[in-house]
This record gives sequence, structure tokens and C-alpha cells, in this order.
Amino acid sequence: MNRFSAGVAIALLLAATPPLAGAHESAKGAGTSGVLSATAQPAAGTVDAFHAALKRGDTAVALALLAEDALIFEEGGAERSKAEYAASHLAFDAAFSAAVQSVQSRRIGQVSGAMAWIATETRTTGRYRDRDINSLGTETMVLRRDGTTWRIVHIHWSSRNAAP
Repeated sequence: MNRFSAGVAIALLLAATPPLAGAHESAKGAGTSGVLSATAQPAAGTVDAFHAALKRGDTAVALALLAEDALIFEEGGAERSKAEYAASHLAFDAAFSAAVQSVQSRRIGQVSGAMAWIATETRTTGRYRDRDINSLGTETMVLRRDGTTWRIVHIHWSSRNAAP
């Protein structure tokens, strides 16, 4: 699937998903509310396995969960393949994940055919490279099913400092 086709598929998948009540609630006090469809659980499991691999520094497992043509948006930049991500941000992301604690505050997701999206909100705290971390983050992952296996085809990470 080329990038244009993947982009159209993602747009159609998101457009076909019904809006969620309270989707723009503040993370403050939001708890773990949201709608993660039962069919999205296996895709969410792949997202969780990716984060667990990063946290324990197992970059080989993290990479195995990405599609070859994965597109990663992070810190205003883009890695346009699994190989490009492996050569740039992967080691940093693993080191950062190992050093801090991330707690989910909300997760939603849906599946449509062989595509799924999982959106997660987090609070991350800890210390990394002599810097205190206290941030709120959002993550969107789009996954494609190949048989019974879900692979991550797109990641978009965004974060901001949390109020003290």
C-alpha cells in the first residue's frame, strides 16, 4: 500500500468512526473512560507490547511490531520507514521509556476491516538526562492486520508540560 493509499485509508477509517461523547474532556479527572471496542483489544495489545518492549530496551521486539512502511511523527519530525526510525529515534525512545513512568488516563479505539486505530492519553513522570519530566501526552497508532497479526503502520506522538 503506498503512502497516499494508506493516508486515504486512515482518513476513511477515522471518518467512519462515530464521535465519542466527551472526547474532548480535560485529562484532569478523566479516569480511564472512553470506548475501546472489543474488536480493538488485539490491536491495543500490539500497542501495549510495543511500549513494553521499549521500556525493557528490547528494540528488536519493538521493531518487529512495526510494518516496514511505518510512518512515525514525533517532535515535529517524521521517520518514513521502520529502518529510518531504527536509525534515528528508536534508541532514544527506549532509553526515555526505561527512565520514566507513564500512566494511561484514557484510551479509545476502533477496528474497520484490516485497519485499526488506538488513541491513548498519558501522564509521564520521572527524571531523564538530569531533567525532571512531568508531561501529558497523546498518542495515535494506526495498525494493519496481516492474517492474525497486527502491525503498527503509523504513530503520532505529542506531549506538553503538565501543570505542577
